[in-house]
Amino acid sequence: MTLKGSGAKLPFMVPSKSWQCVRTSPCTLPASSCRLFPGEETGEENKPEPTQPLVLVSLWEDSAAGSLSCQTAGALSAPAGMSLKTVLILLGLALATIFALVCVLLTRERTPSTCQRLPPQQEDVEDGQSLVFADLTAEEMSQVVRYLQGHLGVPLVEASRAEPSDNCIALVELQVPAKAEVLRFLDGAGARPPREALAVLYFGKQPEPNITEFVVGPLPRPAYHRDVTVQKYGGRLPYHRRPVTGREYADINALVQRELRKAPRFLAACCESDGTDLVTLTTAPRGFKSGDRVTWFVLFHNVAGTGYYLSPVGLEVLVDHGDLRVSQWRLRQVFYNGRYFASTEELEQEFVAGALEVVRLKRPQGDAVLSSMKPRRPPGSPGPLQFEPQGPRYRVRNNRVTFQGWSFAFGMSPNTGPRLFDIRYRGERIVYELSLQEALALYGSNCPGGMSTRYLDGSFGIGRFAYELVQGLDCPYTATYVDRHYLAESDTPKTNRRSLCIFEHDSALPLRRHFSDSQSFYYGGLRKNTLVVRTISTLINYDYIWDFMFHGSGAVEVRVHATGYISSSFFHGRGTDYGNRVGPHTLGTMHLHHIHYKVDLDVDGQLNSLETQDMEYEFVKDPWSAQNTIERPFLRRERLEKEDEAAFPLNAPMPRYLSFVSPNPNKWEHPRSYRIQISSFAGKHLPTSSSMERAVSWGRYQLAVTRRKEEEPTSTSIYNQNDPWMPTVSFADFINNETITNQDLVAWITVGFLHVPRAEDVPNTVTVGNGVGFFLRPYNYFNEDPSVDSPDSVYFSSEQDVGACGVNPLACLSSATSCAPRLPPFHFGGFLNLSLPPGGL
Repeated sequence: MTLKGSGAKLPFMVPSKSWQCVRTSPCTLPASSCRLFPGEETGEENKPEPTQPLVLVSLWEDSAAGSLSCQTAGALSAPAGMSLKTVLILLGLALATIFALVCVLLTRERTPSTCQRLPPQQEDVEDGQSLVFADLTAEEMSQVVRYLQGHLGVPLVEASRAEPSDNCIALVELQVPAKAEVLRFLDGAGARPPREALAVLYFGKQPEPNITEFVVGPLPRPAYHRDVTVQKYGGRLPYHRRPVTGREYADINALVQRELRKAPRFLAACCESDGTDLVTLTTAPRGFKSGDRVTWFVLFHNVAGTGYYLSPVGLEVLVDHGDLRVSQWRLRQVFYNGRYFASTEELEQEFVAGALEVVRLKRPQGDAVLSSMKPRRPPGSPGPLQFEPQGPRYRVRNNRVTFQGWSFAFGMSPNTGPRLFDIRYRGERIVYELSLQEALALYGSNCPGGMSTRYLDGSFGIGRFAYELVQGLDCPYTATYVDRHYLAESDTPKTNRRSLCIFEHDSALPLRRHFSDSQSFYYGGLRKNTLVVRTISTLINYDYIWDFMFHGSGAVEVRVHATGYISSSFFHGRGTDYGNRVGPHTLGTMHLHHIHYKVDLDVDGQLNSLETQDMEYEFVKDPWSAQNTIERPFLRRERLEKEDEAAFPLNAPMPRYLSFVSPNPNKWEHPRSYRIQISSFAGKHLPTSSSMERAVSWGRYQLAVTRRKEEEPTSTSIYNQNDPWMPTVSFADFINNETITNQDLVAWITVGFLHVPRAEDVPNTVTVGNGVGFFLRPYNYFNEDPSVDSPDSVYFSSEQDVGACGVNPLACLSSATSCAPRLPPFHFGGFLNLSLPPGGL
């Protein structure tokens, strides 16, 4: 409390057991770092000090410095120049203040508290139907593993220890039931679909090594399994398409380390290293033709606590690891500073002979490393804190979320990441499935590793590598955090705790508002509060923030932000043709991020059509002045009939309005519709002449609409990464000019951006300007804006008392601030149960 500009101090005497002053430093503080929070009566940390039964908090503004300060006094004494009488008067006033506060507190206990925690509005009855979409529990995964171990009749080695010549369980996840079965269960009297798992096995110890997929069920007590590989893919899956396992990377690193020991003098001269402090970074795909398993690995200096991705040493090695016998793996080539060598021995010989130009690098030291993220300044005062005065207004039960008319089920595939099902608004299904499909990162460089990199992150595990979120930074401190379980490359399930968060977000922007200064004076508006579901995947160097947002206007927003470290090459020659120099020997290599989503819209039912609208100009004579003409914009509407018409090439002009329309009209005789609105600045797609383009052919289109088919569940496959030349799934095959009028349709959406790293990407790329996504917006779906029914709406006129809480909800906020919560202690366990891969990936 402050008398502005007066320099006066207003003391507040409060019981220390009920309130505490949260301080970042003793004595004088900025006001923003000293807050009063209600304390818990039973909390040990809130018990009053024996010598300080009361806390005297003074908050004032220094008129000279213009700064706010907060002091805590534990004892009272007479300052110099102040009489004892004055001190006693002040003490008497303080005691009177205490008495008054006690009376207020006692009175409050007899009246309803504005801080009482209220449960979310009960919008519908949760009967467990959403569990049909629920991810497998850890126990269910373990049951599947035990069943497979006992019923396949072949020896299985745990994947974390398995060599390529072994059999192992690579992955177990939910087998999502067929849509028709689910809808009969959700909307009719159909039985609950059997709960089943999908198990991926690598059979290396077979006459013909292969990848096989089994459906196992029913859960939780499996009694059957069936091979679905041929049914899904039209044939057996070749073994070389399997993703690289952690054990395989470890064996490759051991091979690289053995080879590096053959060039000791070169390493000492170029890198001040014996090779043991160098780490490798994988590239992908692995070769130039189907069947290859030959990978370039880029070497970097490694300094603990920093990102090695910005410290390339100029050395890259090509490893052939296609043989099932690890002993037969070989180093095929070595690259250093623009030159290629047959082996590390040849590299050493050239150096010893003085025929090799060496760039002598100093070994990076501590905080001086280019990629260090350690703070360079001491902590300042805390920033704004968002909290819910009466508790969350959303509800999370199992895998289901409800919020102000919205309801949906959420889940996480270990491969493709976050996915939502059965999205409804006001009880009506709008989207059956909204899921991430793939994330492509394609690089350019004048080094072999960089120029050959086309990461398909689904094969690495977008959901698997979604780790624990940091409360207060990755998500609001008071968000709801959810654990996710997965089983990959192990016989034992693992848990990424608190790796998905749900929260209501005040965007500090009106969703709608108007100030009337004509005819009558009034104000009406609504804050833009949004429910957010978020998870963050760390895929080697990059961190992708995946957001799904639900607005009070009936719109769904999907957004992805990229941050983390850029990948880099060693700067040499004409490196700036492929990026920008961001360090003494570091080239930030240009690359594109393209992200693909599946959106199975069911707008007012399953049967929808596709309609476009855009503007044109017509030149007409003025009806009131025939000698003049006017350019009049008009609306051009078109129904698209075939899939080929609904495949819009990336970066080509597309109708500004494109909607899934229902056969049913709204009150104004317009088809009830939802519009797809894309926000993206994607780079150029890989040329279709490329031998690997079909593996990422979804990237040809910013939007493609196809008829939904159960046999086309995903636009890509985890097996495409290591055999893009003969892709297991090619999205281009989905588009075969079938009719799309009054059909169950799916929208496949590509968003992305071209990233040319610059100095400001060091140490990390920031999210500002690096976010893309799309909206699903109601378009004549309702008869009016549904947000008018929001209980958060604000309206007052010039004839009302705007300061009255009953008239204006904003006038109630002053009392709501007294409900600031006592935050639980910060906790982070994201490093637990993690092990460092030998030498990187």
